[in-house]
Amino acid sequence: MYDTIIIGSGPAGLTAGIYASRSKLKTLMLTSQANPSLITTTDIVENYPGFPGGINGYDLIERFKEQAVSFGLEVVEDDVISLEQITHDGKEAWRANTHEAAYEAFTVILATGTEYARLDVPGEQEYTGRGVSYCATCDAPFYRDAHVAVVGGGNAAIQEALFLTRFARKVTVIHRRDRLRATKVLQDQAFANDKIDFAWNSIVDEIIGDTVVKGVRLSDSTDPSKKRTIDVDGVFIFTGNVPNTGFVRGLVACDKDGFIKVDAMMRTSAKGIFACGDCTEKLLRQVVTACGDGATAAFASEQYIQDLKGNAYVSWEAR
Repeated sequence: MYDTIIIGSGPAGLTAGIYASRSKLKTLMLTSQANPSLITTTDIVENYPGFPGGINGYDLIERFKEQAVSFGLEVVEDDVISLEQITHDGKEAWRANTHEAAYEAFTVILATGTEYARLDVPGEQEYTGRGVSYCATCDAPFYRDAHVAVVGGGNAAIQEALFLTRFARKVTVIHRRDRLRATKVLQDQAFANDKIDFAWNSIVDEIIGDTVVKGVRLSDSTDPSKKRTIDVDGVFIFTGNVPNTGFVRGLVACDKDGFIKVDAMMRTSAKGIFACGDCTEKLLRQVVTACGDGATAAFASEQYIQDLKGNAYVSWEAR
């Protein structure tokens, strides 16, 4: 029987693991085999405090994990498929069911993050792994001296486009509007890079090829009758994120897109379940905000457990 189970191993989950374990809570982290933290595929994190020159996303997560484990965090790699409410010694608790086992705790902290959104256009699924990618850090070396397309206009799209210029001879950013959503500093870097050009007001209708990707068919977002085809060797898609919350929808309140609704203490609508990081309904999804969420969720979980065991200084119900 654990005090708390953390589901997810990104910045939010690992920060929760550091705080919970350091507070001497018996804490288990269940990490996903199918959906690892997206930050691990990020080449450079420039805006996390304390790293003025930036740090590789995978390296940052490894530092988080080493610190959390040093405080006693247990880590098991297995995907959670469901949560169910149980009773343990007369107290309300939760059981996390995975493909391999079941684990019980008085509280659960959901830190499941997100996965990349799909375009859902012809050719996307067919050519995934054969020219369609959602991770430039993973696949950019396969496109040396090639022409690749990046679909999207936000921070992730422009960061990945900039990374791709290290390998590709040309990067075409395809965006459905006439201006980018990315922060000004990223826009300035992209506009100054002579390897990057832009297909404005463009929507991907189809990804075409034979055994591998050979091009994309586009339509004009302002005039759908206008069509054109761009010859490219690869397509990198960064059009947003979808929360990994399918197994808890219906158990905790979510918004229309599936992001979990939480209060200022990271409490969900289900008693004893907390949530933090990118899987929650929030304004800004960044490493630094995920860490703050994780710390709050762990502290709130600790206070809830103390109240449940009759050791609270102030009753949880009075908060």
